[in-house]
Amino acid sequence: MTASMRGATKAAVAGMALAASLSGCAEVRNHQGYVVDRTLVASVEPGVDNRDSVQATLGDPSFASQFDDGTWYYVSRSTKQFSFGTPKPVSQLTLAVHFDKAGLVTGIDRSGLELASHIHPVGDKTPTLGRTRSLFQELFGNIGAVGSAGMNAPTTDNPTGGGTNAP
Repeated sequence: MTASMRGATKAAVAGMALAASLSGCAEVRNHQGYVVDRTLVASVEPGVDNRDSVQATLGDPSFASQFDDGTWYYVSRSTKQFSFGTPKPVSQLTLAVHFDKAGLVTGIDRSGLELASHIHPVGDKTPTLGRTRSLFQELFGNIGAVGSAGMNAPTTDNPTGGGTNAP
């Protein structure tokens, strides 16, 4: 084997190793929620359309207002992610269609990522009210407490005691 062939072989092996190592870094794009058709969204007009026509045009909403029956929300979100990383939002559209009591469209609001909140939980414990007990107290705290009142003796849930069990 000549020196030039060995150099070409080494270069080919190095190229394959580089390609294999970079294949794990591929970007993955994902879309969640409503698929926006700008023409259909633009065709919904306040004062003209009602609930039935909006549902026929845009489809079922992603969710409806919980406090009144006056707003439908259509949510669309695109994300990107590298390998096993956390998905990062690329774009988002929240379309809020407002209705009056008669069911006519009164307005349409559009918002994007500017209103999205980034939540970063802190800590690994949730504080709770009440007693704090150690591991041993949790494991062995009830030893002797169960059944210690004896048969037919008064307890907190049965203060008179007694029972139907006869010795």
